[in-house]
Amino acid sequence: MTHTDENEPVQKRVLGIVKWFDPVKGFGFVVSEDGGADILLHVNVLRNYGQSSVADGSRVDLLVQETDRGVQASEVLSVVPPEGAYTTLDDIAEMDKDEIARSPMMAARIKWFDKAKGFGFANAFGKSEDIFVHVDVLRQSGLSDLAPGEAIAMRVIEGKRGRMAAEVQAWETIIIADEDSSQD
Repeated sequence: MTHTDENEPVQKRVLGIVKWFDPVKGFGFVVSEDGGADILLHVNVLRNYGQSSVADGSRVDLLVQETDRGVQASEVLSVVPPEGAYTTLDDIAEMDKDEIARSPMMAARIKWFDKAKGFGFANAFGKSEDIFVHVDVLRQSGLSDLAPGEAIAMRVIEGKRGRMAAEVQAWETIIIADEDSSQD
């Protein structure tokens, strides 16, 4: 990569697949569709996009730059969940996907989430009830983990055992999408 200014490295747009991402370690790697060395994806770059994790196998659109340590992502432009990512939860699988999509997004914060157990709970803003969040629901949204206190937007359904998230998105992603559509 060439430099137009000593302080401004040239960025290149790359489409790729998340090879793996570990939110505990704070980084992961992306494989470019064009081949070449793996691309480092740091959690801070992902957070600037509005997510603290990304599911392995997700398709990503990135801006990357060459550094002394190799090619690194400098900006995430989009994340598409892995193909075939679907929930195995009967509560959601039995529902009409259009009906779920029509339900409003609800602002919430993660109370706790344990990736190893595969679930956790969120609290909707202004409400004290716990809302169940399953790891399969995260995967279908392109997420792999959630941190306590993390702001999210979710669609909530009445499941067989109570209220549960049927879709989870990073809060910042929803706000940006709403602002973009209001400018049309």
